[in-house]
Amino acid sequence: MSDKNRLMDLYRRSVLQHSREPKNFGRLESASLQAEGHNPLCGDKITVYLTLAGENIEEITFEGIGCAISLASASMMTETIKGKTILTAESTLSDVVDAFTHPEKPWDSDQHGELAALSGVRQYPSRIKCATLPWKTLSAAIAGNHQTISTE
Repeated sequence: MSDKNRLMDLYRRSVLQHSREPKNFGRLESASLQAEGHNPLCGDKITVYLTLAGENIEEITFEGIGCAISLASASMMTETIKGKTILTAESTLSDVVDAFTHPEKPWDSDQHGELAALSGVRQYPSRIKCATLPWKTLSAAIAGNHQTISTE
Protein backbone atom coordinates (compact mmCIF):
# COMPACT_ATOMS: atom_id res chain seq x y z
CA MET A 1 0.00 0.00 0.00
CA SER A 2 1.40 3.42 -0.95
CA ASP A 3 1.92 6.21 1.59
CA LYS A 4 -0.94 8.16 -0.02
CA ASN A 5 -3.30 5.17 0.28
CA ARG A 6 -2.25 4.60 3.90
CA LEU A 7 -2.94 8.25 4.71
CA MET A 8 -6.37 8.11 3.04
CA ASP A 9 -7.19 4.95 4.99
CA LEU A 10 -6.11 6.64 8.23
CA TYR A 11 -8.19 9.69 7.25
CA ARG A 12 -11.33 7.60 6.74
CA ARG A 13 -10.87 5.60 9.95
CA SER A 14 -10.00 8.64 12.09
CA VAL A 15 -12.82 10.80 10.77
CA LEU A 16 -15.36 8.02 11.26
CA GLN A 17 -14.13 7.18 14.77
CA HIS A 18 -14.02 10.78 15.98
CA SER A 19 -17.35 11.70 14.40
CA ARG A 20 -19.16 8.67 15.85
CA GLU A 21 -17.59 8.96 19.31
CA PRO A 22 -16.27 12.51 19.66
CA LYS A 23 -13.84 13.16 22.48
CA ASN A 24 -14.53 15.99 24.94
CA PHE A 25 -18.07 16.48 23.65
CA GLY A 26 -20.45 18.45 25.83
CA ARG A 27 -21.06 21.77 27.49
CA LEU A 28 -18.43 22.92 29.99
CA GLU A 29 -20.35 24.77 32.71
CA SER A 30 -17.21 26.22 34.30
CA ALA A 31 -15.85 27.64 31.03
CA SER A 32 -13.62 30.70 31.29
CA LEU A 33 -14.01 31.35 27.56
CA GLN A 34 -16.33 30.18 24.85
CA ALA A 35 -17.19 30.96 21.25
CA GLU A 36 -19.67 29.84 18.65
CA GLY A 37 -18.96 29.08 15.03
CA HIS A 38 -21.18 28.41 12.04
CA ASN A 39 -20.56 27.05 8.56
CA PRO A 40 -23.66 28.10 6.61
CA LEU A 41 -22.61 26.12 3.54
CA CYS A 42 -22.74 22.77 5.37
CA GLY A 43 -24.92 23.68 8.36
CA ASP A 44 -22.21 22.93 10.94
CA LYS A 45 -22.61 24.70 14.29
CA ILE A 46 -19.92 24.35 16.94
CA THR A 47 -19.44 25.90 20.38
CA VAL A 48 -15.98 25.61 21.95
CA TYR A 49 -15.55 25.90 25.73
CA LEU A 50 -12.26 26.51 27.56
CA THR A 51 -11.33 26.53 31.23
CA LEU A 52 -8.06 28.28 31.90
CA ALA A 53 -5.63 27.90 34.77
CA GLY A 54 -3.39 30.90 34.28
CA GLU A 55 -2.06 30.58 30.73
CA ASN A 56 -2.85 26.86 30.51
CA ILE A 57 -5.91 25.34 28.89
CA GLU A 58 -6.98 23.08 31.71
CA GLU A 59 -10.13 21.84 30.00
CA ILE A 60 -11.56 22.13 26.49
CA THR A 61 -14.84 20.75 25.22
CA PHE A 62 -17.19 21.35 22.36
CA GLU A 63 -20.77 20.76 21.45
CA GLY A 64 -22.68 21.15 18.27
CA ILE A 65 -24.06 19.56 15.19
CA GLY A 66 -22.42 19.05 11.88
CA CYS A 67 -20.95 16.79 9.31
CA ALA A 68 -18.49 14.03 10.15
CA ILE A 69 -15.52 16.20 9.16
CA SER A 70 -16.36 19.13 11.46
CA LEU A 71 -17.12 16.86 14.41
CA ALA A 72 -13.97 14.80 13.88
CA SER A 73 -11.86 17.94 13.52
CA ALA A 74 -13.33 19.37 16.75
CA SER A 75 -12.75 16.11 18.59
CA MET A 76 -9.13 15.88 17.42
CA MET A 77 -8.61 19.56 18.21
CA THR A 78 -9.72 19.15 21.82
CA GLU A 79 -7.44 16.14 22.26
CA THR A 80 -4.52 18.12 20.82
CA ILE A 81 -5.07 21.40 22.70
CA LYS A 82 -6.07 20.14 26.15
CA GLY A 83 -3.35 20.87 28.70
CA LYS A 84 -1.39 23.19 26.40
CA THR A 85 -0.61 26.84 26.98
CA ILE A 86 -2.61 29.46 25.12
CA LEU A 87 0.54 30.38 23.18
CA THR A 88 1.06 26.75 22.10
CA ALA A 89 -2.64 26.43 21.21
CA GLU A 90 -2.48 29.57 19.06
CA SER A 91 0.62 28.29 17.29
CA THR A 92 -0.95 24.87 16.67
CA LEU A 93 -4.21 26.31 15.37
CA SER A 94 -2.30 28.63 13.06
CA ASP A 95 -0.28 25.67 11.72
CA VAL A 96 -3.39 23.56 11.20
CA VAL A 97 -5.43 26.26 9.44
CA ASP A 98 -2.38 27.11 7.33
CA ALA A 99 -1.93 23.45 6.38
CA PHE A 100 -5.55 23.27 5.20
CA THR A 101 -5.39 26.47 3.19
CA HIS A 102 -2.01 25.77 1.56
CA PRO A 103 -2.33 22.35 -0.09
CA GLU A 104 1.29 22.39 -1.23
CA LYS A 105 2.44 22.39 2.39
CA PRO A 106 3.04 18.83 3.62
CA TRP A 107 1.55 17.68 6.90
CA ASP A 108 4.19 16.48 9.32
CA SER A 109 2.77 13.46 11.13
CA ASP A 110 5.48 13.81 13.80
CA GLN A 111 4.39 17.39 14.47
CA HIS A 112 0.63 17.02 13.90
CA GLY A 113 0.10 13.44 15.09
CA GLU A 114 -3.39 12.16 14.40
CA LEU A 115 -4.35 15.55 12.97
CA ALA A 116 -2.33 14.62 9.89
CA ALA A 117 -5.17 12.24 9.05
CA LEU A 118 -7.31 15.31 8.35
CA SER A 119 -5.02 16.25 5.47
CA GLY A 120 -7.25 14.08 3.27
CA VAL A 121 -9.83 16.89 3.43
CA ARG A 122 -7.60 18.97 1.15
CA GLN A 123 -8.70 16.75 -1.74
CA TYR A 124 -12.21 18.15 -1.26
CA PRO A 125 -11.87 21.97 -1.26
CA SER A 126 -15.53 22.52 -0.39
CA ARG A 127 -14.99 20.58 2.88
CA ILE A 128 -12.01 22.61 4.12
CA LYS A 129 -14.40 25.04 5.84
CA CYS A 130 -15.91 22.08 7.71
CA ALA A 131 -12.49 21.04 9.01
CA THR A 132 -11.33 24.55 9.93
CA LEU A 133 -14.55 25.67 11.67
CA PRO A 134 -13.60 24.25 15.11
CA TRP A 135 -10.12 25.77 14.87
CA LYS A 136 -11.42 29.20 13.91
CA THR A 137 -13.96 28.94 16.73
CA LEU A 138 -11.13 28.11 19.14
CA SER A 139 -9.28 31.19 17.92
CA ALA A 140 -12.36 33.34 18.59
CA ALA A 141 -12.72 31.87 22.09
CA ILE A 142 -9.09 32.61 22.93
CA ALA A 143 -9.52 36.16 21.59
CA GLY A 144 -12.66 36.63 23.71
CA ASN A 145 -14.76 37.22 20.57
CA HIS A 146 -18.41 36.89 21.57
CA GLN A 147 -19.86 37.16 18.07
CA THR A 148 -20.65 33.96 16.20
CA ILE A 149 -17.87 33.42 13.72
CA SER A 150 -18.72 32.24 10.24
CA THR A 151 -16.73 30.41 7.61
CA GLU A 152 -18.29 32.67 4.94
